Amino acid sequence: MTRPYDTIPLPYRPGRSADELRSRARDFYDEVRQRRTVRDYSPQPVPREVIESCLLAAGTAPNGANHQPWHFVAVGDPEVKRRIREAAEEEERAFYGGRAPQEWLDALAPLGTDSRKPFLETAPWLIAIFAQSWSPGEDEGRVKNYYVTESVGIATGILITALHHAGLATLTHTPSPMKFLNEVLGRPDNERAFLLLVVGYPADDAQVPDITKKSLDEIATFL
Repeated sequence: MTRPYDTIPLPYRPGRSADELRSRARDFYDEVRQRRTVRDYSPQPVPREVIESCLLAAGTAPNGANHQPWHFVAVGDPEVKRRIREAAEEEERAFYGGRAPQEWLDALAPLGTDSRKPFLETAPWLIAIFAQSWSPGEDEGRVKNYYVTESVGIATGILITALHHAGLATLTHTPSPMKFLNEVLGRPDNERAFLLLVVGYPADDAQVPDITKKSLDEIATFL
């Protein structure tokens, strides 16, 4: 039988008034609603310490059985970024050239995306996020991980929000398939590429689509 964890008192007890809760919730919404997906980046360097702090924030995410089934590879090396771009654009050319159904291409058309991905080299950082279906155990055994997709998705959301809070722009890039990331970055077979996150300062002339988000009534129901 697995020994249960020792316990400690809950370290975070805000005890705030209802008015302060309302204020903090509004302030957070006002900050996070300014986040936009950016495709035009400045090559201006971003300190590694900023990326490290945001990754530590991502690592606080709730997850199945506390197995923390994720691994983040932060890439700042220009040569590795070049290799990632070449491999990603090869997959993207196949995607736009016939692999993707027309319905999907029609949905992407208003965003003006295509197979060219210069941001993969221009942005100072790429963060490849990997999901671990299992972890190495004792005596060359395997430990199954649980709720892997859900856990890694939550961690990714926290990472994106932490980077935005730090003052950086991001782009979630999902070339399909993404097996090339295991090869380029030397990741083991128990890891599956989940998402490639582009991170940096937006270019001075960066433009984003003029879009809106659904209203609260459209995304939530209170019973």
